[in-house]
Amino acid sequence: MLEEIKNSWKEVVENELKAYAGEKGVTEIAPLQVGTPPKAELGDIAFPLFQYSKALRMAPAQIASDIKSRLENKELDVSGELLLAGPYLNVKLVLGSIANSLRERVEKEGDRYGHNDSLKDKKVMIEFSCPNTNKPLHLGHMRNDSLGMSVANLLLANGADVKRVNLINNRGVHICKSMWAYKMFGNGETPESTGEKGDHFVGRYYVRYAQFEKECIEKALLAHPEATDQEKERIKEEAAQKANEEPQKMLLKWEQNDPEVMSLWKKMNQWTLDGLATSYENMGIKFEKYYYESDTYKFGKDQVYKGLDMGVFYKAEDGSVQIDLAPIGLDKKVLLRKDGTSIYMTQDLGTAVNRHSDWPFDSLIYVVASEQQYHFKVLFYCLKMLGYKWADELYHLSYGMVNLPNGRMKSREGTVVDADDLLENLSELAKEEIIAKQREEQVGNVDQTSRKIALGALNYYLLQVSPAKDMIFNPEESISFNGNTGPYLQYMGARISSMMMKYEEIKGEYEGIKFDGTLLKEEDEKTLIKLIAAFPETVRRAGSSYDPSVICAFLYELSKTFSHYYHDNQILKAEKPELVVARVELSRMVLTVLKNAYALVGIPFLASM
Repeated sequence: MLEEIKNSWKEVVENELKAYAGEKGVTEIAPLQVGTPPKAELGDIAFPLFQYSKALRMAPAQIASDIKSRLENKELDVSGELLLAGPYLNVKLVLGSIANSLRERVEKEGDRYGHNDSLKDKKVMIEFSCPNTNKPLHLGHMRNDSLGMSVANLLLANGADVKRVNLINNRGVHICKSMWAYKMFGNGETPESTGEKGDHFVGRYYVRYAQFEKECIEKALLAHPEATDQEKERIKEEAAQKANEEPQKMLLKWEQNDPEVMSLWKKMNQWTLDGLATSYENMGIKFEKYYYESDTYKFGKDQVYKGLDMGVFYKAEDGSVQIDLAPIGLDKKVLLRKDGTSIYMTQDLGTAVNRHSDWPFDSLIYVVASEQQYHFKVLFYCLKMLGYKWADELYHLSYGMVNLPNGRMKSREGTVVDADDLLENLSELAKEEIIAKQREEQVGNVDQTSRKIALGALNYYLLQVSPAKDMIFNPEESISFNGNTGPYLQYMGARISSMMMKYEEIKGEYEGIKFDGTLLKEEDEKTLIKLIAAFPETVRRAGSSYDPSVICAFLYELSKTFSHYYHDNQILKAEKPELVVARVELSRMVLTVLKNAYALVGIPFLASM
């Protein structure tokens, strides 16, 4: 709404500026820029006039003064007070009248306030999560999942038709490493016999393979105690390759549909998939469709052979199929190994084509860590060379790594932060806080509330940093009820809800009193009105940039402003009934916007904390 008002004022000022310039013989002028004054007393909208000084041969302050005088002598369809600030022509809005129409709109639109049709009729597919079936989800996956879900929510809020998809990476040598380790060291144990979640069980054998490989390297080094540093590196590489021979053979057998290998693969994959399903449910992660690499890699081979026939790919001397990437400033890339087995690029080529065939999207967003920037640059180029026009609408939403205060996580070494354990630990911290504050009776189901607080803490902490940046995750900091955290935001919603419940008990005293926004004259009230009015444009901006941190920053600003307002002003005990109604309705609008923004970034709403 605020953006609409700004645009209306821009049109008025720009038209007057054109008329003014025309009278001086200047027929073309640059588009008018719109900004926000640095201080509230300078107004709410700023129009810088520097850029017209040269064309009009006048000082920008004089231009501002002249335009102000001309507009003040006209009847305008927009309301507000024109102010001069040197080379700026500013507008101070009549926030009371804005509040009146704003309340009507918020009340009418309810949980859809902030939504828009900027992406109407656009079909957007978004891929995220994409776990391997050789280990459970970890903290890095959680950033991916939070980002994927939130961006999907933002796209939906901007009117797009969205399909969330997940690619399960259930084949490849890394999967075979877990399978081989289980075959060698498992002794017939199962998740049922050990009481483990299936994905945790399988992940333990992926770590066991890494230990085996390390043991092979150490043994090889011990056999050559006099080796130089350069020779040691060669010995390590050869030992690792030798250790990898059996999983590689297993992969070849898998592609040949060997019955024994396929049976083990199906069993271990199902263990992991069952575990992942539980994790997704606990974290509120949802998908409209799952793709499996074991299916899509076949389509990829077809695309590689198609590229060979077209002459855009070529067969190298060693028998592998490659593409020359010189046109995009890169070297060469293998698309199919010399033994005919697939690699990630093979599978991703087939998956992309298969997806567009399934659901002809207008754009496809890949939510994948920044480490894979090279991969997607090559993938998009290959698809373009294959003649797919929609390749221009593919987008890699690259995000930074999640590290711990004590360093980087490594799956092979078992040093990752397990997603299930993290959510459980955060829930326990939230539960301790509830019990310490003796709020058990108020919150009702303590375990359920604790889980919602943990989920809000996790999603907000992971999303408040813009996607491109690396981040350090601090569990204790994320669950704090003070500062820029999810629980603080949830508490603000619960505080307003509690006040609304109290108002329901006495609202009969205010029957017949209409909302009057002109009574809201405090600076915090004006700021809240502007923030509420700015919410739709904030949603549009966050959606167009695929950046949930925009919503997080807005949420914190709104919550912080309301907290200050609540502390300094009486609401239910304001000095006159009309002011009580005005402030209650302003608070109600804030609560609606908070709840709508929570939904966009995965923060569960709590009526009581």
